Amino acid sequence: MNQSNKKLNIGWLFLMAWRDSRRNRSRLFLFISSIILGIAALVAIYSFGDNLRQNIDDQAATLIGADLVFSTNKPATPAIQKLIDSLGTEKSQEKSFVSMVLFPKTGSTRLTLVKALEGKFPYYGSIETTPVAAGMDFRKGKEALVDKVLMLQFNVKVGDSVKVGLVSFKIAGVLDKAPGSIGIASSMAPVVYIPMQYLEQTGLSQKGSRINSSYYFKMPGNADMEKLVKKIEPRLEKDGVNYETIQTQKEQTGRSFEDLTRFLSLVGFIALLLGCIGVASAIHIYVREKINTVAVLRCLGVNGWQAFLIYLIQIVCVGFIGSLLGALLGTFIQQILPWLLKDFMPFTIDVNTSWGAIGQGIVLGVLISILFALLPLISVRNISPLNTLRISTEEISLTRDPLKWLVYLLILAFISGFAWLQLQDVIQTIAFTVCVLLAFLILTLIARLLMFLVKKFFPFSWSYLWRQGFSNLYRPNNQSVILIVSIGLGTALICTLFFIQGLLMQRVTLSSSGNQPNMILFDIQASQKAGVADLTRKQGLPVISQVPIVTMSLLEINGKTGAQLKADSLGKGPSKRAFRNEYRVTYRDTLVNTERIKSGEWVGEAKPGDVVPISVEDRYATRMRLKIGDKMLFNVQGLPVNTVIKSIRTVNYNRIQTNFLVVFPKGVLEQAPQFYVLLSRVPNSKVSAKFQQLVVQKYPNVSVVDLGLIISVVDELMDKIGFVIRFMALFSIITGLIVLIASVRISKYQRMQESVLLRTLGASRKQILAITALEYFFLGFLAAATGVVLSIAASWGLASRVFDTAFHPQILPVLGILAFISLLTVVIGLLNSRGVLNKPPLEVLRRDV
Repeated sequence: MNQSNKKLNIGWLFLMAWRDSRRNRSRLFLFISSIILGIAALVAIYSFGDNLRQNIDDQAATLIGADLVFSTNKPATPAIQKLIDSLGTEKSQEKSFVSMVLFPKTGSTRLTLVKALEGKFPYYGSIETTPVAAGMDFRKGKEALVDKVLMLQFNVKVGDSVKVGLVSFKIAGVLDKAPGSIGIASSMAPVVYIPMQYLEQTGLSQKGSRINSSYYFKMPGNADMEKLVKKIEPRLEKDGVNYETIQTQKEQTGRSFEDLTRFLSLVGFIALLLGCIGVASAIHIYVREKINTVAVLRCLGVNGWQAFLIYLIQIVCVGFIGSLLGALLGTFIQQILPWLLKDFMPFTIDVNTSWGAIGQGIVLGVLISILFALLPLISVRNISPLNTLRISTEEISLTRDPLKWLVYLLILAFISGFAWLQLQDVIQTIAFTVCVLLAFLILTLIARLLMFLVKKFFPFSWSYLWRQGFSNLYRPNNQSVILIVSIGLGTALICTLFFIQGLLMQRVTLSSSGNQPNMILFDIQASQKAGVADLTRKQGLPVISQVPIVTMSLLEINGKTGAQLKADSLGKGPSKRAFRNEYRVTYRDTLVNTERIKSGEWVGEAKPGDVVPISVEDRYATRMRLKIGDKMLFNVQGLPVNTVIKSIRTVNYNRIQTNFLVVFPKGVLEQAPQFYVLLSRVPNSKVSAKFQQLVVQKYPNVSVVDLGLIISVVDELMDKIGFVIRFMALFSIITGLIVLIASVRISKYQRMQESVLLRTLGASRKQILAITALEYFFLGFLAAATGVVLSIAASWGLASRVFDTAFHPQILPVLGILAFISLLTVVIGLLNSRGVLNKPPLEVLRRDV
């Protein structure tokens, strides 16, 4: 032993750690359980992210179907047409538009995305059809490919016909999959392919029709796409033509799923944070129980650092085992995530084991085990050999230990750094870290205040059982602070997840109740406005509104073009993204019932000669960094119109209503080329089907959207989203419950001697249970109540600042959570006493010594 004092004997330290763990493995298992699910969640999410990125890289070419794609919703200018003719070894063209189609066999109609195709596109991948040859053969005659959803829905088969506008096409094959197609999108507007040479005959390509044109190019194998894009980008931007390459498809697809993976990572982070709480609370109580053991070792010549290392070795080994088990569980769960999210993906994800994610999870788990166990472990160095000769009534204090503050800083740095990796935003990271610190401090203060008040105003006149239960809250070896902090933080995080899940589900709920419209007719030309309205009324249906829509593009903001804003490296002014798409705006002199002015002044009528006052939507203004007074120059069908932002509106998107990013006043756009949208309401599907058939027969260019069908698709989608949210939140909730159970369960060793002494003095089983129940009820109820209050505050902040919506917590679920956690704490506390009550006092005392 003297030799071990002179130099560090690693083998002996490991041997002592092993021997000491033999009688404490059930308690150390609770420590393991606190981190298994957190690491499992992170490994599953990291593995999913790795597989997603790899699949994007592997399948980007088949997603786009070509080396280079141009897309525009305007006819190609002579300059752009010359550029198109000069590019590629092979090229194809596609015109797409939304239109109603009719199935003569059943008389059924459906809103579809019609794609008129010319050329051999796709050059990578294929248009997958049944039969296989139909993907190429349909282009040779008056034939069509129809999405399999439509084929099943309307009971049509290959060889039947589909009428697109004025032309009937023979169905050559079932469309199974095409480049860029996604299950959800095809459910909302399934695709019908027709040959380009018959587009004009359909009568759907008219002046004012919204037709998007795409040009697909196959480039030579030695083409430098990056250099080519850099050269032609100014010309494309000048004419409002978007482009895509395989590289931009990779980047765009990656960005599309960035928010999803970030949300999943945050869920895993919450599970991990709960695990950290469990680690800290379990080791805190475990170390306090080991004071006498360490004191004996000190008497035998072990110095403070050696005692510290013995228990640190235990923690590292146990943390490694827990991290390894968590990584294995996460690898298994990762096989499920692609199946859960398949409807959100434009391709099938191939699942492979991500050794990088497994390694990250194991390293992170061990790091967390060490970091959050250090604070209570440091006190081992200061335990005196005199503790073997007396029963200390003073807690081992770290207040004068400088290493305490270093550990605090390391923990703070870990939380901040990990939060930043998930959020990628400095302000949000600081806010998150500050909120966690505030929650910890509030719960600690609550616990200290409880102990002070109970001691100060002790109810001496109450019965013995009540007095004993209250005194346990502040007596030596009490666990009030650690249990209130761990239970309170666990409750706060669990409740916040519960509230935010409900908030997310409320935001995506589309209601069709009451007198809201459930039928939309759009692409109504000005000459058809009166006729369509008259047809609607003749069917006994109301014309709820008829809204004019004018298509225009943005030329300048505050005198700067998109190219000039792109060159602005500061990024403090308006965003260049405002120039990317065409604008569809309306004009009116009043607000509708889904809008209200947030800032500025509503102007409903323009004065001749003045700059046109406009109103922009709130979230759009925030994204594009627009403000009151900004000037916007629009191109309205070749005519420049100067405008100034006079007001910013908020819009309630949960109601079925035509909503616009930009609204003009009356007196400006009345003579501009425009089309109309009509809103109506049908009582049932039978009336809806009859009305749609009449509209398609008389006005084939007018598209009809039956919101009853859309709502059913959205409901199905929301169910899937809700399942994903609940499935991922389940990691955090289960981890939180394990932390609560572990924190209360491991505290049983703090009250064992008191319970044995009470039994020795003649206390009955019922009395000991009553004392224990009262103590744990006070702790559980106060901790849970504080956690619920903190979660309500946090959820309100997230609702108002992040989700921009009102937060109304439901009282019954809140009371249910409060009662459940209080009851859970009492039940576990009573189970802690079972081992003491079922055995003779002498046996327990001998074992504890």
